[in-house]
Order: sequence, then structure tokens, then C-alpha cells
Amino acid sequence: MKKINQLVLICLCFVSHSFSQTPTVKASETYKVKLQTGIVYGQGLSHTSINSKDATELDLLLDAYVPENDVKNRPAIVLIHGGGFLGGSRATKSFKFIGNYFASRGWVVFSIDYRLGKHKGTVPEKWNMFVENRQDLNQKRKTQVLAIYPALRDAKAALRWVAANADTYHINTDYITVGGGSAGAFTAIGVGISKEDAFKTEISTEVDPTLKSTHLEQTFKVRNIVDYWGGMAPIELHQGVFGTEHMDKTAPPILIVHGTEDPTVKFSEAKKLKKAYTTVGVPFELIALEGMGHGVWNATVEGKNLSELTYDYLTEQQALNVE
Repeated sequence: MKKINQLVLICLCFVSHSFSQTPTVKASETYKVKLQTGIVYGQGLSHTSINSKDATELDLLLDAYVPENDVKNRPAIVLIHGGGFLGGSRATKSFKFIGNYFASRGWVVFSIDYRLGKHKGTVPEKWNMFVENRQDLNQKRKTQVLAIYPALRDAKAALRWVAANADTYHINTDYITVGGGSAGAFTAIGVGISKEDAFKTEISTEVDPTLKSTHLEQTFKVRNIVDYWGGMAPIELHQGVFGTEHMDKTAPPILIVHGTEDPTVKFSEAKKLKKAYTTVGVPFELIALEGMGHGVWNATVEGKNLSELTYDYLTEQQALNVE
């Protein structure tokens, strides 16, 4: 019996060591990529008006870009599209490029949809009242701010789904990156920095039964954030409504890419992130796109496009093995 127990212990140690190994990625396009579309990662309510009793259940969808290989230890990236919380899609041209770029080099990439302003997703009553009492916001802005909560709720549900399905996709959950552009970057920053229960427990399953479809008991860890012209609004809003301080030394390191002449999300948002990260002492990298505006997916810096810049950042920051 003692020998059997020792053997079990040895096996468990081996499994643990294997799982903790650093993933290996390729330096260039290597693998064919299998695209899996329209995967349901949960459900959410869509109301006829904010928090009305009249509501329908919506499927929340994502696409998966999967490298065709037999590797059992893969890093992952979750992409969140922009559109001002009013529009946009997981199938944007830029994300198709990024998904194929990284999957062909060994990552599993997920591009998600989430509820938009038109869906009138469930919000905590405190959040609703906070928005309604803001005299400085026009109706469009109020719609956007109301949409932030369900967007963050859905994005966190997607991260929990990824963690829950890690074995299926052979993902090492110590190497999950979340990133996005514009509203998607705001969401990625909110998902990465906010405390685990934020954008989840403020609404009960009695009020929103669809929460039960979102792997509520599953945890996830964001290793890095990739921010293309985003900011900290969701974090600031959550703190303003609920009083929770989120930004501390547990925040994931971040890559900030922002145009210095961005007319939509001012470059001051990048400076604010830089200051917040400097204050808590968490590593960051800021790439200022000099003279550039908003949504500049075709930007290059010293001859490298955004995917190449992001690749360099992630492989260095996560100390990935590169072949």
C-alpha cells in the first residue's frame, strides 16, 4: 500500500509539473487554423426597457481560432470587439486577422460577442440610478454607460467559459490574455483589473436566471491585458457606484497602444492608465502612436504591425518558449 501511495504521489507530481510548464509558441506562421463559429458560452437577458419584467433570453456567442496541432499546453487570447457599446461584432476583419495570426503560431484565440445598448441587458438598480442621476450625460451616453455593465458581465462569463473548457482546447490557464479595441479595450481592462465578484454578484440569479448558464463557480486568471485605445471607465464606474477599489498590485501587466491624436478616446486615457500602473507598481508598456487617431488597426511602429508588436510583448512578458 505504501508503494502504491508513493507511486500515486510521483504521478501527481509529474502531472502538476507538466501542467505548469511554460507553453511553446512559434516564431512564424506554422499551423493551419480551424475556425469554430457561433459557440454559445452562456445566456443573457434582453429587456424591452431597462430592467423591465418583459425580457427574452439571448445566446452569447464566441468564435474559436484553434491551431491544428497536438500540443497539450497552449496559451490563450480572448478578444473583445469595439463599437462604443452600441455596435460591433466578434467577426470584425481586424479580429479575424489577429485570430489567425496568433492561432497559426500556437495560441487558441477566442473572439466574443456581448450584449450591446440595443439589448438593454439587466443592470443593478444602483447602476441604473447612478446613470439616471447624471445630468451631464445625454441619452446616447446614458445608453452606453448602461450597456457597460452587461458587457462586462458577459465578458467575464466568456472568460469563465474558457477556463471551464480549458481541457477541451488544451489551454494552460496560467497564460490567458484578454484584449480588445476601443469599447472592447475598456471591457478587457475592466475584466482584467476588477475583483472576481465584480460584474457578477451585484445581480442575483433570481433577478437574472441566465446567470446560472455562465459557470458562476468557475474562476479564471488574466495573465496580461492588451489595450488598443481604451481606458478605465468601467473600473471607475464600478467604484463610483459600489465603492469598490479595484486597482492594486494584483492587476495584470498591460500593453497600452494609443494614438496621440485620438479624437474618440483621448490619449489622456492612456496617460491615466500609465499613472495608475505606476502608482501600484505593476509593469506596463505604452506604445504611443504618434500623430495617429482612433481605430488605427493598420498602424506600424518601426516596421511592425499591431499583431507583431503584441506578439513581442506577450512572448517577452510571459516568458514563452519561442521556436
